[in-house]
Amino acid sequence: MSHELQDFERDVIERSRETPVLVDFWAEWCGPCKMLAPVIEGLAEKADGRWALVKINTEEHPGLAERFGISSIPNVKLFHGGEVIDEFFGAMSESEIASWIDKALPSPGAETLLKAFALLDAGKTEEALAAAEPVLADEPDNQDARMLIAEASLGADPGRIAELLQPIFEDSDHFDRAKALRALAKAALDVDRPDALPDAEVKERYLEGAAAVRNGDYDAAFQAFIEVVGKQGGYADEAAKSAGKALIQFLGIRHPVVDKNYRAFTSVLHS
Repeated sequence: MSHELQDFERDVIERSRETPVLVDFWAEWCGPCKMLAPVIEGLAEKADGRWALVKINTEEHPGLAERFGISSIPNVKLFHGGEVIDEFFGAMSESEIASWIDKALPSPGAETLLKAFALLDAGKTEEALAAAEPVLADEPDNQDARMLIAEASLGADPGRIAELLQPIFEDSDHFDRAKALRALAKAALDVDRPDALPDAEVKERYLEGAAAVRNGDYDAAFQAFIEVVGKQGGYADEAAKSAGKALIQFLGIRHPVVDKNYRAFTSVLHS
């Protein structure tokens, strides 16, 4: 279903908060626009409510064209949550446009995952898992769901993390964080297998750090790993070094815990 613009705020901005809106910026003089129009309108008819199409004639709405930086047409922008989340320029085939739409559309579980991430940030791990698990069951390729569940599993079920993150490869935006989570999961699992670790003066301190990772006490974990690296950096195949680096990658360089411990950790790394 498509229509010419009547009221931009109502037809595009507000509507996109409930249903993604594809906006086709066009003009009567534009040949490629006339080629694109029946293709994109046909896809809109088949969309079954997943998204809506609004057509904006740039000659009739020059202010909107200027507002959204329309320098050439056709220009198709996808709005969701009141904002542009993706776009393409020029004419494309029906299959190319359909593929682009499938990739650009937010997943059906996107709103649920936003709430789940908020629950996780608030420390409500079980509630976050309960919200995210059905999303992953319905959308096994949803990497956001995989990352959320992996992070939430770090304390209670770190053994699950490797399988959850297995499909996340180097071309994924989540790759670096997934790599850090894998390393932290390894440390968390060491709590359950102390006999597999070599005996050494630093063993108990390393296990205290690993337990702190599992408990989400990242400041205590850092302090333990700093001590282990300072005394015996190569212990257990550099387990403390790997875990400390993973914490930096996982939390981010601006995180208060990283800011507090970064200088001391890097100092022992290079001593």
